[in-house]
Amino acid sequence: MPLILPALAELTDMEAVLHVADGIMLTGSASNVHSDLYGQPIRNPALPLDAARDATTLPLIRAAIKRGIPLLGICRGFQEINVALGGTLHQAVQELPGMMDHRDREDDSLDVQYGPAHPIYLTKGGKFAEMLGNPEEITVNSLHGQGIDQLAPGVTVEAVAHDGLVEAYTVDAAHGFTLAVQWHPEWHITENPDSMKMFLAFGNACREFQARRQERG
Repeated sequence: MPLILPALAELTDMEAVLHVADGIMLTGSASNVHSDLYGQPIRNPALPLDAARDATTLPLIRAAIKRGIPLLGICRGFQEINVALGGTLHQAVQELPGMMDHRDREDDSLDVQYGPAHPIYLTKGGKFAEMLGNPEEITVNSLHGQGIDQLAPGVTVEAVAHDGLVEAYTVDAAHGFTLAVQWHPEWHITENPDSMKMFLAFGNACREFQARRQERG
């Protein structure tokens, strides 16, 4: 059964959570990962932060990877995994020379905000490309101002946007399924074959992890 974990790190028995978790999905959020966590000052204090979520997810990520628990990071979750493993973020991608604006427009309808925005190009021979049947590119939505600057050690790029921004990666050292994507594949998932393949792979990994855990007792 799904369990929603509240951002209450100091009140949560993480060992108990990890003991019963067959997989962890890190969702998106309107808030940003605090830049203190990757050694930068805040560029725009007006943007929302969530220190409680940071304190919950970053240690959870490291522990989950160590235990081989399947991990899927979406949007903020994509950024959290990179920071948890020692990477850094651009706080305002749209202000960088040669980079496009990856943000959505707040006055658009949700269907427009979460609709197809731009193509991404998959790493040939990569794990993510193989998961989707080896397409050269797919089209994704785009609703983020932050993006990956320096990749964490041991992370492999699985897809990039046409401006070079990392859009998907896997973690080399992970003992189990670990995939992070910058877009929102959960939006109208049943209408998107690529999203369905991604969540099917994650679900299969969770079931396999559960079966191995039950065998161990």
